[in-house]
Amino acid sequence: MDKFRMIFQFFQSNQESFMNGICGIMALASTQMYSAFDFNCPCLPHYNLAYGLGILLVPPFILFLLGFVLNNNISMLAEEWRRPQGQRGKDPAVLRYMFCSMAQRAMIAPAVWVSVTLLDGKCVTCAFCTSVPVETLGNASHPHLSQGEIQRVLARIPCKEIYNGQQLIANEVAVRYLRCISQALGWCFVLLMTTLAFLVRSLRPCFSQAAFLKSRYWSHYIDIERKLFDETCAEHAKSFAKVCIQQFFEGMSTDLVAARCHLPRKAPADVGEAAEKLLGITDQGTMNMALKSWHRCKPPLHLHPPALPTGNGWAGEGQPPTHPSAPRKETAAYYSWV
Repeated sequence: MDKFRMIFQFFQSNQESFMNGICGIMALASTQMYSAFDFNCPCLPHYNLAYGLGILLVPPFILFLLGFVLNNNISMLAEEWRRPQGQRGKDPAVLRYMFCSMAQRAMIAPAVWVSVTLLDGKCVTCAFCTSVPVETLGNASHPHLSQGEIQRVLARIPCKEIYNGQQLIANEVAVRYLRCISQALGWCFVLLMTTLAFLVRSLRPCFSQAAFLKSRYWSHYIDIERKLFDETCAEHAKSFAKVCIQQFFEGMSTDLVAARCHLPRKAPADVGEAAEKLLGITDQGTMNMALKSWHRCKPPLHLHPPALPTGNGWAGEGQPPTHPSAPRKETAAYYSWV
């Protein structure tokens, strides 16, 4: 149990570890889905190809989109891409890094599905059973069979219980031939994905290490800034609700006192602290204006003494930061009593 707790804490340590855990769970889920899936080839000449390729390609596409949906950074990326320029510029390198990072993680589950499907061989056997070389593996000179009838017979190769073309080509021979091709494609796909992942992980930092570190840093910064902004808004909302409810009950108690119902009044100690956390924003219109200002013109990324906001901008924009005045010299006099 302690090991599972440690693994869970590792996944919660940062956004990247959390998404790696989600992608790993999706990869395991894709294998379980394929093992639980009841594969039934239609065994018809015009439907086998569509069914086989559909099972091979459609679920990976759904898993790819699901990987983007489960990634929390997709909304952050869309917000950063669509927001106005404002007081802070948008770095295309950071946006590309965020998109590539999400795409790489979202590709894990589809790659696992395609690999498992090709290594199993059922989809390829169903899709390409009518393309088996009868001249090489079977008896192409079988009498009384037209080309259309041969296609219908070959289409039943995946359905062993209804296959009736043993004289044309043995079912075991055709299935083994197609499965060997499918497994070869599967291992080639695994090798290709592994090689691409190795090249991306190892060679990309070698050519642009400084740009890579910069994009990664500001990507983490945007994520942390968004979390802190949400936490600050939640804390302000809690303080606002606490003061609003307190004022409501104070008004009710005043009405009751006016009606000669003397009730004990004792202000809670945390109401004053909640009022201090409002930071001067004490009405709905001001809060809406603050939220719109945050979206339209985020503050520039350089630390300076706080300036007074004016409208949707910041006072002092474009001016050099003010430096604190030099400390005054003070002389201390010591007196002794004799």
